[in-house]
Amino acid sequence: MAPEVRHRRALGQILLLSAGFLVLVAISTASVLLVNKAREDSAWVVHTIEVENQVNTLLLDVRRAESNARGYLLTRDDQFLTAHDEAVAAIRPDLDKLASLVTDNPMQKGHIAKLRAEIETRLSQFEREKALAAGGDDAAATALVRSAASGNTNANIGAVADLMRAEEAQLFAQRSANADHSQSLATLVTITGSGLVVLLACLSVVLVRRSTRARDEAEARLRENYLNLEATVDERTADLREANDEIQRFAYIVSHDLRSPLVNIMGFTSELEELRNDIFRRIAMLARTASASPPPAEGTDPELEGADQQLSEDFSEALGFIKSSIAKMDRLITAILNLTREGRREFVPTRMDTRELIEAVVTTLAHQAAEANATIRIEPLPTIVSDRLALEQIFSNLIDNAIKYLKPGVPGDIAIRARTKLGFAIFEIADNGRGIDPKDHQRIFDLFRRAGAQDRPGQGIGLAHVRALVRRLGGTMSVASELGQGSTFTITLPINWNASNRNSDR
Repeated sequence: MAPEVRHRRALGQILLLSAGFLVLVAISTASVLLVNKAREDSAWVVHTIEVENQVNTLLLDVRRAESNARGYLLTRDDQFLTAHDEAVAAIRPDLDKLASLVTDNPMQKGHIAKLRAEIETRLSQFEREKALAAGGDDAAATALVRSAASGNTNANIGAVADLMRAEEAQLFAQRSANADHSQSLATLVTITGSGLVVLLACLSVVLVRRSTRARDEAEARLRENYLNLEATVDERTADLREANDEIQRFAYIVSHDLRSPLVNIMGFTSELEELRNDIFRRIAMLARTASASPPPAEGTDPELEGADQQLSEDFSEALGFIKSSIAKMDRLITAILNLTREGRREFVPTRMDTRELIEAVVTTLAHQAAEANATIRIEPLPTIVSDRLALEQIFSNLIDNAIKYLKPGVPGDIAIRARTKLGFAIFEIADNGRGIDPKDHQRIFDLFRRAGAQDRPGQGIGLAHVRALVRRLGGTMSVASELGQGSTFTITLPINWNASNRNSDR
């Protein structure tokens, strides 16, 4: 399949899935809103029924109070009086509950005010009736009962109650219609949404099956390519391992063979220095004989004069250059031999506390740190599995460089810290030294290459060796630095390093 076709197909699938997702979100949102609306309308319907029931309860308590008052006046039975008192005690709470239920309706609030006034009038009549009956004036109490029954109070209470029930009946019809409408819409949206969900599910199944087939075909091609690639990689790896071993053997042989003529040069240079002393001693004696000067004291060499003195100094300077070059060459050959030996060494994974390891390294560098007026701070460090000797060489070299390249006259501050992330330990060695120009950040890791002022001893091998060790341990190394702003070397190493793969490549 052409890349353009795959791209268009993938884009179409993404657009379809995005559209389906937006539809589902819209339907879900609409369903939630409509269900909440239907629930709210149903709650108002229930509220209307509660108001009607409360009006009926209030009227029932008023009638109970009247009937029990009459029964008591006719029979003088205390049970009627007790029932009357219970009914009267319930009237005001019923009225208060009714008032709380209709606080949302201004019209009903006005009805409640009228109803409360009429009920208070009727309750005061009940109190007078009880007082007359308690004083033995049954005739007056009976007359009061008849007067209240035939008066306007009960009629007014009934009329206001009828108005309230009529209002609630109207609200009930309106709210029931709203509730039915909301439920119908919610049902319609749910059915529509279910249909769309089923449709999207079918489309998704089709897309998934198509993607699965494409993936299976790609995996089959990938497996075939992987088999070919694996064979190619094995072949290239074997060639690379053989070439690497050949390079190491060549470097060892070259270094070893270079040392033999170098030793001869060093020996003949020493002999040449002895001959120089003898030659210039004889020249000095001849010069004294020619000038008829007295011979030097016994045990002392004659002194050279004029051009002979200058020639002797030039000769000594030339020998000094030769000897220093020989010494430098010897150090370089030794470094190359060490590198080749290190490249052949098998790394051994060991679990270690890196804080203890670095503290031991810092202890060996304590004298240099004290001379440089440097403070080395070691923050909490993790426990990892790696090669101990390689880690000692890595951190020893980096800490030694941090001490060596501090700014003169400025107290050194070197911090060693670490953190872990995704199975790796990330170490940082930061200093406040003289820093490294950004254009030299890669140069300092090259063999025999150095950056900045060459005022410190070294052959330009340390950082190259450190980076080689870090790579063999399966890690990476980088530097962040500016001139005059200090340097931070970052080393990333596996927390649990497996030596088998790396050592097999050597």
